[in-house]
Amino acid sequence: MPKIVRFYETGGPEVLKIEELPLVEPGAGEVRLKVEAIGINRAEVMFRQGQYLENPVLPSRLGYEAAGVVDALGPGTTGITIGDRVSTIPSFSIGTYGVYGESAVVPAYAVVRYPGNLTPVEGTAIWMQYLTAFGALIEFGHVQKGVTVLITAASSSVGLAAIQITKSVGATAIAITRGADKKPFLLAAGADHVIVSDEQDLAESVMAITAGKGADVAFDPVAGALLGELAGAAAPGATIFEYGALSPATTTYPLFAALAKGLTVRGYTLFEIVKNPERLARGKQFICNGLESGALKPVIDRTFPLESIVAAHSYMESNRQKGKIVVVV
Repeated sequence: MPKIVRFYETGGPEVLKIEELPLVEPGAGEVRLKVEAIGINRAEVMFRQGQYLENPVLPSRLGYEAAGVVDALGPGTTGITIGDRVSTIPSFSIGTYGVYGESAVVPAYAVVRYPGNLTPVEGTAIWMQYLTAFGALIEFGHVQKGVTVLITAASSSVGLAAIQITKSVGATAIAITRGADKKPFLLAAGADHVIVSDEQDLAESVMAITAGKGADVAFDPVAGALLGELAGAAAPGATIFEYGALSPATTTYPLFAALAKGLTVRGYTLFEIVKNPERLARGKQFICNGLESGALKPVIDRTFPLESIVAAHSYMESNRQKGKIVVVV
């Protein structure tokens, strides 16, 4: 019987349990994967804590991203073949179709053959990070050459994806990080400029970099007091994409900056892309092209064995990572 990760109560990483459960047969329109690697995401931490968009039905599975080999097909499933090496797009219920474990059943529409030049560890680090960044920056933000983009939480997997996507279209990437220890890493990762927010005034720094204009787009999962700072650093007519709420502080709308500059503060989630077939197709094509050309390449911070799933979640919560955390099965 495969080892599967579940939890029986919400809480810290220690609530995650590894159990041996019967092998599940895929239903209509589903496929089963022999999982090789699992990508760890902030969404799964929040789901485990009971603070996500979806509430867990206990005992619950969890997990959005896995890479593996298709080993069974449900009735009526087409376009996928047993033996295909695929990874999953986060486009399903995290509890119903959780992928943490040695085996996972997911909807057939959520699996994609990943480029052959990637390992399973890299294959599981594609869709959450690149589609999230693609949607805000390319699909809705129309980032292109001449545009300046502010990227907060820049050393996260999504932040690094945003840097790569920004650079791939010829725009300027300004990475924002709290600690100076991450500055050399972010410059090496492709950021044109790095602002250490614990040491530098964000608005003053951005204005100095942009000759007084400000940033055209901001891409932020933090919110809280940072939203006001981003508004201060924004150019007239800029858009600020808020795709998370990592800050525990109340998020106050920056009314006067928004009025003075004509700013757009836009809530955004990955589901705006994955639930729309046309947008998803554009995103998949953009990302696959970038992966094949080398313009996009997943940055892996650290791997853990499945037996250390609690340690992997603890490490995610430490915020020390520089890139993707992956569990190898």
